Amino acid sequence: MEIKFPLAEEPDDFTREKGRLLFAAGTEFVKGVVAMDGMPPDDRVEICFAGRSNVGKSTLINAVTGRKALARASNTPGRTQEINFFTAADSHYVVDLPGYGFANAPVPVVEKWQRLLKAYLSGRANLRRAFVLIDSRHGVKAVDEEIMDLLDKSAVPFQVVLTKADKIKDRDREKILTQVRGALARHPAAFPELVVTSSDKGEGIPTLRAIIAGIS
Repeated sequence: MEIKFPLAEEPDDFTREKGRLLFAAGTEFVKGVVAMDGMPPDDRVEICFAGRSNVGKSTLINAVTGRKALARASNTPGRTQEINFFTAADSHYVVDLPGYGFANAPVPVVEKWQRLLKAYLSGRANLRRAFVLIDSRHGVKAVDEEIMDLLDKSAVPFQVVLTKADKIKDRDREKILTQVRGALARHPAAFPELVVTSSDKGEGIPTLRAIIAGIS
């Protein structure tokens, strides 16, 4: 029986090298944005990373770009309230969205962030794909469903990236994959492949780089 939302295949040598070169050319911070009028020109392919607080988003972005401190990790959920733009070579924007699901943040802060996120997702014509990060140990949670619903409504294709794969036993991985696949089946904007990653071990990083380099 064909599996819905299979794992993305390992890239071949050519595709792997294309992904490596995209980020080997240098990834630079452009600006942090708190309002739509501060967005950089939409003159290149744009992808964004979204994930609930402490899912390992900053660590993954650093692993993909090969820059140890490009995206700043914070142990305080909801600390980063800006949309951060980075360049990859001369062809891509890599965008780091604020972590969502911060229960301790003040209501006005949450509402402001939600307004900005909705405006960003619906207002960037060059946004080609969102990568939604899911913790391998926990699977899809209610706050993840909210961001997926928003991506559906904004007609932004999104691809799930499972993080911290080294923190879960092999026997538990299949159970989590089944749960994630079941959740994604309800979302029309979901891209039909999953990527499993470990920033610490390097698992899935070449695959994710190759996927990003192949988006045009």
